[in-house]
Amino acid sequence: MKVWLNGGLVDNEDAKLSVYDHGTLYGDGVFEGIRVYGGRIFQCQAHIDRLFASAKAIRLAIPYTKQEIVDAMCETVAANAIEDGYIRLVVTRGVGTLGLSPFKCPDPSVYVIADQIVLYPKEMYDNGMAVIVAKTLRTSASMLDPGIKSLNYLNNILAKIEAIDAGVAEAIMLNEHGHVAECTGDNIFIVDSGRVVTPPLSAGVLPGITRGVVIDLARQNEIPVSEEDIPAERLYQADECFLTGSAAEVIAVTKIDDQLVGDGKAGPVTQKLSAAFRQYIASGEWD
Repeated sequence: MKVWLNGGLVDNEDAKLSVYDHGTLYGDGVFEGIRVYGGRIFQCQAHIDRLFASAKAIRLAIPYTKQEIVDAMCETVAANAIEDGYIRLVVTRGVGTLGLSPFKCPDPSVYVIADQIVLYPKEMYDNGMAVIVAKTLRTSASMLDPGIKSLNYLNNILAKIEAIDAGVAEAIMLNEHGHVAECTGDNIFIVDSGRVVTPPLSAGVLPGITRGVVIDLARQNEIPVSEEDIPAERLYQADECFLTGSAAEVIAVTKIDDQLVGDGKAGPVTQKLSAAFRQYIASGEWD
């Protein structure tokens, strides 16, 4: 496998960062997880725009233009013969001192990995998945802008550990108000009387690229959709529930904690949106 690192392709075993890189020392950096379908980068511009917005928010100057980053991703995808796969695009603060100051890191590091990813097993896509509501709360949106897709995922990882300990693959995270925010790596939707509802960004939600696509697809299919605060108890009353994400795509949730969602199967709205998403991917009518 080849990895693009700071200007060119190297063998993956030679793709190394310094132990003094602030990405390693402090989780100081930003990233994107991006799908590749048919050798093409899915929603490329949206991902690049979000990467640069995240970097700007933490005052991290990416040392390449947007087009140069796109070219680097394309080069890495081609070098690894990826037709359907996944890109991890990372920008770290770069090498600095053992102190916190980001201004002692003159040269950010940029790397691109193009490989395969299987986030959930096929049977979960066929039959739906069980999740829990984590005790770990989502970092407050008043403390850290949830729109920043940073390298510091400890908050999410602690909730993920809860899920693994419970024998499930994912956990729903609430915010400090007891409202649903998102899962450890995915956005979440519920269906209530045929209406699709998802938490607003103000609840502590990353503006997921797939989340946005699914909202658009719902509207195109005349399925009512809204962004609303969702109290935790409303999860257990939902007719349907599903998750979205670049790696997860669209997947039904059929059990939350010890309670079945609906009849314990992927509901009709979830199935319709999942099929619409697959059709959208197959159409190739995206950048």
